[in-house]
Amino acid sequence: MFPVETMISFFTASLLLAAAPGPDNIFVLTQSALQGPRAGFMVTAGLCTGLMAHTSAVALGLAAVFHTSAIAYMTLRLIGACYLLFLAFQSLRSSAAGPVMGKGKYIPIFRLYTRGIIMNITNPKVSIFFLAFLPLFADPARGSLALQIMGLGAMFILATIIVFGTVALAAGTLGHRLNRSPQIQRVMHIIASLVFITLAAGILIDISRF
Repeated sequence: MFPVETMISFFTASLLLAAAPGPDNIFVLTQSALQGPRAGFMVTAGLCTGLMAHTSAVALGLAAVFHTSAIAYMTLRLIGACYLLFLAFQSLRSSAAGPVMGKGKYIPIFRLYTRGIIMNITNPKVSIFFLAFLPLFADPARGSLALQIMGLGAMFILATIIVFGTVALAAGTLGHRLNRSPQIQRVMHIIASLVFITLAAGILIDISRF
């Protein structure tokens, strides 16, 4: 469907964009450090599921609604900020309660997966980014634009899995060693909560300036 040159340039750009610091990869980093690689992989799976939704929205032309509607944009941003604050509260509560040894310290798999989906879907910048980025590599002369967008979205998701999976493995391995220390585990929960609060504050500041 795509020329080799287009696939190479798009996939390279996708890898670089996935590696750029942002809420999603920071979320994977903090959860992996707190819970281990398995947690990071599940969050990554959730985030990629969210990317599938964004890709479908762009392919069907629905993302344009959020791009042109200030109310829809701010509402989705506000939901995302509230969820980040909720995660910050959860991390602070875990810190205050102290580390729980054994299986109890792990968040259920489905909850980690769900967190990743919510984290990604409630970020309207992803829809707007996809709306601006994916069509750059599509060409009506090559057939259905919708199918091309879906194909590009699939390649972007693959790049995300590679980058985020690497982050999850590295941070999770290091975090597993650090979690043997109760004091360090408390600090990691506090750092995670501060990260979530900072991200939420950034969103709220953007909304106030909108």
